[in-house]
Amino acid sequence: MPDYFVYILFLLLFFVLEILYFKISKKYQILDIPNERSSHQKFTIRGGGIIFPIAALSWFLISGFPNPFFILGLVIISIISFIDDIEHIHTKVRFMFQLFAVALMLYQVPVNLEWFFFPIIFILLVGTINAYNFMDGINGITGLYSISTLISLLYVNSKIAFTSNRLLILCLLALLVFGYFNFRRRARTFAGDIGSVSIAFTICYLLLTLVAETDNFIYVLFLLFYGLDAASTMLFRALRRENLLEAHRTHFYQFLANEKKWPHLGVALLYAGGQLVTNYCLVSFTKQSSNMLLTILIIFISSIIFIALRFFVEGKKQLIDPA
Repeated sequence: MPDYFVYILFLLLFFVLEILYFKISKKYQILDIPNERSSHQKFTIRGGGIIFPIAALSWFLISGFPNPFFILGLVIISIISFIDDIEHIHTKVRFMFQLFAVALMLYQVPVNLEWFFFPIIFILLVGTINAYNFMDGINGITGLYSISTLISLLYVNSKIAFTSNRLLILCLLALLVFGYFNFRRRARTFAGDIGSVSIAFTICYLLLTLVAETDNFIYVLFLLFYGLDAASTMLFRALRRENLLEAHRTHFYQFLANEKKWPHLGVALLYAGGQLVTNYCLVSFTKQSSNMLLTILIIFISSIIFIALRFFVEGKKQLIDPA
């Protein structure tokens, strides 16, 4: 059977599964209820991103069960995230499951590093997954940003072949189906923790595989925009002496959407488009094997520019003074 026909079938399957999930979520009241920190005002179905891990599982089943430890980690982190969507789980419990899932990911990917680097990698991976989740606060941002990242990885895969094209394409199809219901002014569904965490876990696995395959750290910058927003927000919250674990809406993208009243999809497109252009430049103008020092230098310069931009747009009082 031609691949394009398989992809059409899975596109229809994901669409049917998403509609079926809507019926189940309405019956069992799996809804996102607005509060003072929300960027929406009406009850919305939560967990529409459940088709993201389903896409990866579909690839696993039709491809002869490759990379089982990655899939097992994805299943574990997706289940705990879905439970958290339904009924809040204590942060420590969720964190332990995330650590276990990341351990399975690292076991799957042959990372050639000294043992003392692994605690740092654990922290970075778990932190990235949670930061990705925190960035899921307005319509379209998770879906569009993930699409831009996966398209970039699909292009790199055509040159390097570090992973399965089918995995990338099925995940993209799931994102397109989700986007049909989310990329709109009044979203019918939100990704939920299961959506944002599972796609973040998958993207982290793909980037880790790519870095391990090429020994090129520059590819971690495929998440640069999310990283700059999440890290700078944590910095400013720490300076304001806020509890970093409490819910908030002080990310830069939230300021643009909520205070500046920019359209949600416009902000989402800004982040996704900016990352896509960045990825193109990274792939086109960097050497095939770039060292860690160059990556750190780019992160440092980008951080200074991004923080200066936030001061210019938001102002010192908004960023530094306690509420």
